[in-house]
Amino acid sequence: MRRPARVAAHAVPSVNKGQGRTVHTLTRPSTAVRPAAAFPRPARDNQILTTRVGLRLPAGLSFEEWKQAGPKLFRIADSSAWCLGDWLIHGQERYGDRYRIATQEAGLDYQTLRNYAWIARKFDITRRRERLSFQHHAEVASLPIEQQDLWLDRAEQFGWSRNQLRRNLRGRDEQDWQTMADATYIPRMRVPQGNLERWREAARNSSSGFSRWVVEALDQAAGKVLDGGALNGGESVGGGDGGADAAE
Repeated sequence: MRRPARVAAHAVPSVNKGQGRTVHTLTRPSTAVRPAAAFPRPARDNQILTTRVGLRLPAGLSFEEWKQAGPKLFRIADSSAWCLGDWLIHGQERYGDRYRIATQEAGLDYQTLRNYAWIARKFDITRRRERLSFQHHAEVASLPIEQQDLWLDRAEQFGWSRNQLRRNLRGRDEQDWQTMADATYIPRMRVPQGNLERWREAARNSSSGFSRWVVEALDQAAGKVLDGGALNGGESVGGGDGGADAAE
């Protein structure tokens, strides 16, 4: 009887170099990653290997084996964001400016690492939820700690995906703005349909609901003008055929 394919849930990639390529074999974690033999051993019939450019899947892999490997691979990829964030924080705290040189020499994207580290700083390792992804945590990272825990609790309780969590956070923002005591309505105006769709797309890609995004964008534009700056060369937006009602 063939054994099921194995991909360790918390594996550490080990590196085998030979014949001009690097092959990573998913192994159990250890205190260090040690190089294997000079030439990679042939993969067993049921062994899944990762390489720099993708997976090497055995031809005889069954559907159940393939299915079980997916979540395990996702956990490995997801945990790497936490690990890289923690790694950069350690370098920043221990080695001064040398950490930046090390990231450059390793060919790592510093901005990506900074993003990982920013989120890792927001969540002590004891507050990270194993049942939720790194991206779940990223969605609430800018909130106060009590709100972070509240929304992560809800995501765990109701089994929300990252996108569902984002939508519920946006719904909260919209409700907060609709119930503000000092809120008022802006006049209904006509704007080109293309502009309206562009604004809605920008709001969807941000962490704010549409109403909040519009107010923040207008506030930023007003600040530039009031500070003596120009806004798009003084061009106005609005009017014309094919317009749509943007706000009320």
